[in-house]
Amino acid sequence: MGLFSRIKQGLSRTRGNVSAQMDELIENTKEIDDDFFEELTDILVMADAGAKTAMEEVEKLKALCAERQIKDPIKAKDALKEVLASSMKAVPMNLKDPSVIFVIGVNGVGKTTSIGKLASRFKAIGRRVLIVAADTFRAAAAEQLSVWAERAEVPIVKRQEGADPASVVFDGLQTAKARHADIILVDTAGRLHNKSHLMEELRKMARVVEKEYPEAEMHALLVLDATTGQNGLNQARVFMDVTRLDGIILTKLDGTAKGGIALAIRRELDLPVRYIGVGEGLDDLQPFNAEEYIDAIFG
Repeated sequence: MGLFSRIKQGLSRTRGNVSAQMDELIENTKEIDDDFFEELTDILVMADAGAKTAMEEVEKLKALCAERQIKDPIKAKDALKEVLASSMKAVPMNLKDPSVIFVIGVNGVGKTTSIGKLASRFKAIGRRVLIVAADTFRAAAAEQLSVWAERAEVPIVKRQEGADPASVVFDGLQTAKARHADIILVDTAGRLHNKSHLMEELRKMARVVEKEYPEAEMHALLVLDATTGQNGLNQARVFMDVTRLDGIILTKLDGTAKGGIALAIRRELDLPVRYIGVGEGLDDLQPFNAEEYIDAIFG
């Protein structure tokens, strides 16, 4: 299956939800007016784009339609796709070698599987990858990550449950240097009930990288579960209070009809979506492309 076909299939539930409403709206609209724009706003809200974001995007569409003198609802739909794709675009995160990527997120969002899929993706394009299992607080976290490391055929550094995460990162960096790894993926704990502890833990790990591997670039990606919708935004805000984020990995999009959450993330949090999860396979974590994403939703 081609890249776009896989994304389109993964977003089929969202597309079914949005397209049906869009088709009905277009069919019942002779010429675009305030009612058309109001219903369009409702469609975006129902797709979990969020009320504020939906209204802002529809206002942009109104301005574009006025500028281009668009009266046909079908042409207005095409203009909407253009507006949404423009809002979701971001400067690519060009990873230099070596790079340390801290992967952050609460339990259950798909953090472990995302690390395995990222490892597989980076390896497939010729990068030497190492996984570091620094979430030492969740029972069996390292074992689950080991399964994914084996599937991706990349090495993993781990220690016993309860070990100091910073010490695991230290061990990981020594291994990375010995193996000349290009990308070091670090799993981290995500205990939101204790923000101060989480913050100090991440700072300690970052200090280890700065001291032991100063030539490495540091990045942080937050994993969010698309099925949690607007609740995921609240999780993101907590993590943004704790650390600087380079973007979002949005998982489980194949399990929700509310893929508009990607738009809300971009607009409300000012964070780019870097990767999207559209299935369970190793190759079902795909780099985010705004135009493809919008096409997959609206057709």
